[in-house]
Amino acid sequence: MNVLVINAGSSSLKFQLLDTQTGTVFAKGNCERIGIDGSFIGYTLNGEKGTLEVEMPDHRTAVGHVFDLLKGVDAPIEGIGHRVVQGGWYFPESAVVTDETLGWVREVAPLAPLHNYAEADVIEICRDMFPDLGNVIVPDTAFHYNMPEHAWRYALPRDVVDKYHVRKYGAHGTSHRYIWRTVNEFLGGEAHKVVSCHLGSGASLCAIEDGRCKDTTMGLTPLDGLIMGTRCGTLDPATVFYLYREAGMSIDEIDTMMNKQSGLLAVSGVSSDSRDVIAGMEEGNNDCKVAVEMFTYRVAQLFAEMAASMEGVDTMVYTAGIGENSDYLRAAVAERLGWMGVKIDPELNAVRSDDPRVISTPDSAIKVLVVPTNEELMIALDVEALLG
Repeated sequence: MNVLVINAGSSSLKFQLLDTQTGTVFAKGNCERIGIDGSFIGYTLNGEKGTLEVEMPDHRTAVGHVFDLLKGVDAPIEGIGHRVVQGGWYFPESAVVTDETLGWVREVAPLAPLHNYAEADVIEICRDMFPDLGNVIVPDTAFHYNMPEHAWRYALPRDVVDKYHVRKYGAHGTSHRYIWRTVNEFLGGEAHKVVSCHLGSGASLCAIEDGRCKDTTMGLTPLDGLIMGTRCGTLDPATVFYLYREAGMSIDEIDTMMNKQSGLLAVSGVSSDSRDVIAGMEEGNNDCKVAVEMFTYRVAQLFAEMAASMEGVDTMVYTAGIGENSDYLRAAVAERLGWMGVKIDPELNAVRSDDPRVISTPDSAIKVLVVPTNEELMIALDVEALLG
């Protein structure tokens, strides 16, 4: 089945057209700076790269340009899958788009206002422009929906929690679900208690026991958990009150600071990109050194927390931008987990590949893998399963 996968942001729209049976990618690209001067589309069609500089005042215009580009591909679109950041309390799994399910995406949008509103708009545009094509909502939170209550519930008054739907929702669920599916197949069913380490500019860990999420590090929003490129990760919630009262910062200013001005960027003072931070550390920048140490410490610390949620762990998987590409950070985290018996082979760790691979030594107590994630394929497979 040929599925168009769409990932809409507040000012961007990523797309990929692929065949679910072969995994062939016919086209992919990104509409950037939607609603902003200088908008353009970077794309790859039939293996050839190109750039289209075109005005995109809104998402409807962007979707129109995407479909115009896809006319140059000899692969008819048979269904559309939409990545939705926040499924809230409505989506324990992916769902076919109806008036009702689309309404749910908008209703839970206050939990992810920069994403859900744009995603809902694009779904509506696709239904309007191409009424004969089926659409499917694939929420990033769905995989975490059925965590045990002791993992998702917060120790707040029940009337507040129930009225405002305050709980741990997590994120990156589509990626973590793909990792479990791939590792289970790659290891022939030998993996049972897996910690999936999705490490990129956004980062989260997920404890997966025999295919079910037991816990994850992101919370009500993607701000919780690990230190990330520009996000602070977990800290004392009273920090917000303190800065509001003592620093005179507004809630919006604190929100912006914690989401866009913190993390590796804030600690290193150099960059939100781990490659730049590592380079700074190697050049003797102590702030960069501290940033790297904080990042690897938090990954190792929360890895142990995820293992505790399953009362054990047999497999560790690195994925996403940092997890797939930084042999240095993989080794540094593994070294911090040496007390758990984690051992990786330096030569295997240095290998670059697009295929799943084991990088641990034969005597490692925990098998360690690197598995490139493929959220688009996971979304497309959900579309195939629901639309046929």
